[in-house]
Amino acid sequence: MTLVRAKKHLGQHFLTDKNIAAKIVESLRPANKYRQVLEVGPGMGILSDFLLQKTEYEVFLIDIDTESYEFLQKKYPELGSKLLNADFLQLDFPATFAPQMAVIGNFPYNISSQILFKVLDNRNQVTEVVGMFQKEVAERCAAKPGSKEYGILSVFLQAYYQVEYLFTVKAGVFNPPPKVLSAVIRLTRNETETLNCDEKLFWQVVKAGFNQRRKTLRNALSSLINKEKMTDNPTLDLRAERLSVQDFVKLTNAVAENR
Repeated sequence: MTLVRAKKHLGQHFLTDKNIAAKIVESLRPANKYRQVLEVGPGMGILSDFLLQKTEYEVFLIDIDTESYEFLQKKYPELGSKLLNADFLQLDFPATFAPQMAVIGNFPYNISSQILFKVLDNRNQVTEVVGMFQKEVAERCAAKPGSKEYGILSVFLQAYYQVEYLFTVKAGVFNPPPKVLSAVIRLTRNETETLNCDEKLFWQVVKAGFNQRRKTLRNALSSLINKEKMTDNPTLDLRAERLSVQDFVKLTNAVAENR
């Protein structure tokens, strides 16, 4: 079979180390009540080989790269319609998958944040994610309040998922090698389906807070809050990076009550 060329514009860096591929697949925990697993950007199928050995999974593969898709069609003819030549970011999850499912992949680094926001958009369906990201993005996902890495993505992911930084991966196990280190993280959906606040307002508060992260929240949220009613709220004298998810939930409720 002719090998697939890694394409720079698609952010492709194909994993070549089978031990790491096996370790990524073993990081899935099907006890989390799902059977369907979607692999994003399988390339030449190094993760897929291990996924398809697992009889407990119903495996789907999706790749936007037509060359990869045609390669995988020949490699896994048994997949049929479960091999998708499509854009993950445009995928209709409710129409395609079961109510509970998992996502796995060596994700293209140029759209990694978009992939995570797509997961968040489908958070009630995506029970678990195991994925390879640029190390900097992985650290941002798992960052704690007070750190410079902590930001919008950290808060939104940790609002709905338990985020675990699993292990770091060196550049030499990819073809072509990326210019950065990589890391694998696992997201496990929280038991609670919703936050204890107006979630639309929560998203507005978090985004506004971090969009002007050098300002105190009193100034960063000036368009959302009633300053006269919230003069004595001490949280507003902090910067967004100091607040935990629960702090943001409490602040959202305070904003809602004092509009």
